Amino acid sequence: MKYKRVAQDTAQVLISYLTYQAAKLVITQLYETNPGLGIWLSEFSSTDRVQDGELYLDALMQEDRELALRLLTVREHLAEEVVEFLPEMVKTGIQESNVGHRRRLLERMTQMAPPEESNANEDMLSNDNVLEAETDADEEEERD
Repeated sequence: MKYKRVAQDTAQVLISYLTYQAAKLVITQLYETNPGLGIWLSEFSSTDRVQDGELYLDALMQEDRELALRLLTVREHLAEEVVEFLPEMVKTGIQESNVGHRRRLLERMTQMAPPEESNANEDMLSNDNVLEAETDADEEEERD
C-alpha cells in the first residue's frame, strides 16, 4: 500500500473540507453584515464545486476576488486552529469506532441462534446424559 498517496489524498480532502467550513463561516458572517452578499455566496456555494475546494476557490476568484481572499484567510485560520489536534482525534475516533463495530458484530453473532436451536441443544445434552447413564449401568451389570 502506498501510504504517502493515502496521506496526500487525505490531506486534499481535509483542505476541501476546511474550504467548505470557511465558506459556511463567511456566509454566516455575511448574513449578519451584508445579507445580499451572504445570499449570493450561499447560492454560489450550493453547486457541486464546493466538493473540490481548489476548483471552488478558482471559480470564486473569477467572480469576487475579495470574497475569495476572505475565504483563503478564514481557511488558513481554521487550519491553524484545528490541524494540531487532528492526528490524535483521528486515531482515537477510529479506535472507538472500530470497538463499537466489533461489539455490535459480536452481539449479532451471539444472538443469531434462534431459541429453538437452544432447546434442541439442551435436549441433545439430556439425551447424551441418558445414554451415558445407560452405558454406565450396562458396564456395571457386565462387571457383576
